[in-house]
Parts: sequence; structure tokens; C-alpha cells
Amino acid sequence: MAESDKTPKTGNPTGNPTSAGGGTSDAANKFRMPPIDQLKDRPLGRVLIKMGRLTREQVHQGLAVQQQQKAKRIHTPIGQVLVEMGLITQKDLNLALAAQRGFEVVDLENREFPPDLIARLPSQMASVYRVIPIAFDEASNTITIALDSPDNFRVVDDLQTLMGYKVITCIADPDAMSKLLAKFYESHQESLADLMGEIGSDATLKALENRGESIDLETLKDLAESNPVKRLLNTVLMQAIKERASDIHFEPFEDEFKMRYRIDGVLYEMVPPPKYIAMALASRIKVMANLDIAERRVPQDGRIPLVIGGQPVDLRVAVLPTIFGESIVLRVLDRSNVSLDLDKLGMRDDDLRVFRQLIDKPNGIVLVTGPTGSGKTTTLYAALNELNSIEDKLITTEDPVEYDIDGIVQVQIRSEIELTFARCLRAILRQDPDIILVGEIRDKETAEIATQASLTGHLVFSTLHTNDAPSSIARLLDLGVEPFLITATVEGILAQRLCRRICSNCKEEFKPTEEQLMELGLLPEEVREKTFFHGRGCNKCNNTGYKGRLSITEIMVLDDDMRQMIMEHASTDLLRDAARKRGMRNLRESGLLAIYEGITTIEEVVRHTIVEE
Repeated sequence: MAESDKTPKTGNPTGNPTSAGGGTSDAANKFRMPPIDQLKDRPLGRVLIKMGRLTREQVHQGLAVQQQQKAKRIHTPIGQVLVEMGLITQKDLNLALAAQRGFEVVDLENREFPPDLIARLPSQMASVYRVIPIAFDEASNTITIALDSPDNFRVVDDLQTLMGYKVITCIADPDAMSKLLAKFYESHQESLADLMGEIGSDATLKALENRGESIDLETLKDLAESNPVKRLLNTVLMQAIKERASDIHFEPFEDEFKMRYRIDGVLYEMVPPPKYIAMALASRIKVMANLDIAERRVPQDGRIPLVIGGQPVDLRVAVLPTIFGESIVLRVLDRSNVSLDLDKLGMRDDDLRVFRQLIDKPNGIVLVTGPTGSGKTTTLYAALNELNSIEDKLITTEDPVEYDIDGIVQVQIRSEIELTFARCLRAILRQDPDIILVGEIRDKETAEIATQASLTGHLVFSTLHTNDAPSSIARLLDLGVEPFLITATVEGILAQRLCRRICSNCKEEFKPTEEQLMELGLLPEEVREKTFFHGRGCNKCNNTGYKGRLSITEIMVLDDDMRQMIMEHASTDLLRDAARKRGMRNLRESGLLAIYEGITTIEEVVRHTIVEE
């Protein structure tokens, strides 16, 4: 097994002065573990022999079987061959691999865990990362943790980022780890309410009350390292990722401090902490994002990279000074929570077929339009992901780059050094691309370069901020793009909204009132044979009645007649009528179909769409 590129810091966990139950590990005796320097980087067979799990003859048997498999072009690591032969168990193999990579192996079963040691890690963090603290040295702020797998080494970076500890790692038996996690953490999940009570009784934090902005830099640094502050922030982050929140808001007001999650496009308020903790939380977030904690006058942006549950999660940090302190929003970019697959975006089959025809064109411009948070970027990422092949060069210019996709060249806009969309686009055209994504068309210059790119044989994707597909033409004209350039380049426009899905666990049939139907522009007799549903509310959906979102769309494809209408400066209403006659289903109609199929509710469609006169 190849050595990892990034081996975490390891050490002797029992040599720590504050370690409970020091001395030689029983696991070490059980497996006759010699000193780790005799095992590190040695061949795996040699490690297993020194551990007393195999004899030389058994290792040679395994190597002979491996050679036989290689002759049949079957390449199996020697450790797995030995497991398949029944000579060792998977547990033996994991311990040997850990020792080979320089990890100490510890026995958790005969070890004491004082409450103050267990309290060093928040319960959610220990459960999510599957780690147990086994020692802590106050003087050096060093925590020694047991992992259940050497492949879990990324936890070291996250613990350093989230908790500010120096971390030493060792390996323990996964079964023993599971028992201790259940005993100390999973049955004692720390709630926000418990943390608020602890913060309210913390004298150091209480002293911040009525201090206002008069706090020196050293105090700010101490606040950022405060254990209650770290635990509160980590609990909020873990809960947000568990609930699949897209944003976390920390908002100071005159008399209160609010924390809110945005889940499925809607904000939900959490248990509010005391107002005086606002500056301490802001300082902690800034430390994690490598921002200037002394600067409270100007906006700051940063990022916090994490790996939670084996999945990379990127937190984009935006700090905004307000009259009552700093408002902070964390955008949660969880790759595991976003499907970059066109088939899984929730588009209707006929709309998806039309959209695929648009993105398969050899050149031209395909636009996706909608307000902020309507899923435009995700749709375009999914399109790029589908088109991503070895035969084509794909380049994007984005602000910001939200998800990195293998095989696609992605460029981050940096306005502070005048690296704008237009400037980037000019440079991209000299990179011999086949497909280009422009994050957003914001001005005439970007729009004109995009049209020139499509005229020279490139397929260009971009976004616009308009209410629907037909009004995108008026927006391009308003930016100063000539009608003949629009007609020569724009192939189609997709408008979309994200509506919340009814929770499948508490979904039930209901009869809408006449007022609800009127909001949709419907009469009772028109829907007599239709069935309507809503979510009653349950634990799985936080009693909201909704879980997840779906896309409702309208797609306007330009044909020769519509291009002629654009050349003649036809109004948006005339273009909309012409598109409807050619089969375009508008956003409201797409929403109605989702209601009739029991996927979403009347309230959601009314909230996201308008009635056309």
C-alpha cells in the first residue's frame, strides 16, 4: 500500500503526562507490537511477522498466491490476499497497515477517560469524525486522539482548524471505538440549549457584556480560543451540514444576536445566544478563515476547507460591518449534497430533452436565468459535467468557483486586480477552448465578447438575472448588444426556480380552499378531479412539511420567426406569446404540473411564480 502524501503527526500517546492509564498498551502485548520504528515503512509481511500474526512460511504462501494472480492479470494487494486466504483478519490487516505508516496502536478497553478529557471534543464532532481523545496536554494545547483507520488522517487538519489544537494521532480497534463513542458521545448529544446555558454561566464571556467595541486585540485572540465559543460554533456547523443547510447567518442587532440556517431556500432561526458573544464568535470564524481579527471596519471574505464524514465541505465566509457589529454569512458548499447530474435536477422529461438538444449544439449561446439562489450555477455545472470528455476543452470563468470538476479548467474572477469576466474571457479565447462558461453576463463588454466567441465556433454557457426566459432578450438589448448579434448567437434560454418538495414521510392529501385556488388563478370546477397534497410536518423534515427541492423550468428555443421578431424589436409580451405557441411551458404551468403530481404545494408555486395576464 502506497504511503499517503500527507501523513499526520504521530507519537507515543502513553508518554503524555496527562494521559490516563499510561504504560504499555494491552493491544501491543496482544499483537507483540515491537517499537514503532521497527515497523514503519517495512514490508507488510515483515510487519505481520513482527506482530506475531504470521510465520515466514505463511507470508511466502501469500506471496506465491499473489504471483499466481498477477500471471492472470489480477492485481491484489498482499494484505488482501492474506485476508482472502484466511491467514489474518481484516482487523489484523488494518492494524498492520497503521503500524507500517508509523501510527502507534493503542488499546481503548483498559483505559480511563476522565470527564474533562472527553469534554475536549464536542459530541457531534467525535461522532462524525469517529475519534476518541485519549490524552491532552494543557501546556502545549496538544490533544492525542485515537482513529479507527489510518485513512481517516484528514481529521487532523479539521481538528486543528475547528478546535485550534495541535493533534497527535494513533490507531485503535474500530469495535472498541464504536462502544466508546456510544458510551460517551452518541448517548450524550450536546444541544444548542445546553451550550447556551454553559455560555451564560461563563464568567470570561459574561464580562464582555456592555463592552461594545472597546476590546483589545489580545482579548479578541483569547476569545477566539475560548472552549465554549469553539464548541458552540462547531455544534452550529455540524448541525448545519447534517440538516443540509446552504447558508449559516450570524446577525447582530441592537438588543439581540441571531443565528439562522437557510434550508431548501428558507431561513430558520436557531436558539439565540447572548448578544455579548457576537464578537467572540466573529473572532473565532475569522481565525478559522485566516482573516484579520483586528479589522472590523471593512468587509472581508475567506474560506474554511473541511472534510466531514469523508466528504469535502467548503465554507465560504463573508464578513460585513454593520452598525451593531459584524454580520457573518457562511455559504456551505457540500459536494455530497449537490448532484451534478442533469437527470437528477428534477427537470421534466420533455424540458430535459430540449435542454440536452441545446447543450449538444456545436456553437452558440445557451443562457440560464433566474434570481439568486434559483440553481442556475448547479444546472450549468451539470451540463458541463455531461459534456466533459477527453475530446473537448472546457474552460470556465466564475465568481466564485463553487465546485471543482476534474478535467475542466476553472478561473476565479478577482475584481481587486481587475481580473473581470470580460478580461478573463478574452484570455480564454486564446486557450483554444471548445466550450466556455461565463459565470454571469453583467455588462455590455462581457456580452459582446461572449457573442463573438460563439460566432467563432464556440459553445458558450452563461447566466442572466431576469424574471423569465423571454425577458432575457430585453435584458441583452438593455446591455447594449445589437439585435443582429443576439439573433445570430442565442440558441435558447432556460428560466428556472427551486420549489420545496413535500416531505415523503408526512405527505397527506388535503382539499385547498377557494382562496388558495384563486392565488393560482384557478376555479374550483377546474380542479374538481385533481388531488392536492401537503406535508403534515414530522421529525424528518423539522416539522416544516418539506424535504429537498425540485426545479420548475421554462425553455424558450429561438427559431427563424422569433429571430425576425427580435430584429423588429418585438416586445417581451409578443416574444412570450410566440414562444407559448411553439410549445413553451411557462414557470407557473410547470409548477401546476408539479402540484398535480403531488410533488410540491400551492404555496410554493405561488411564492416562486407569477400569473401572466
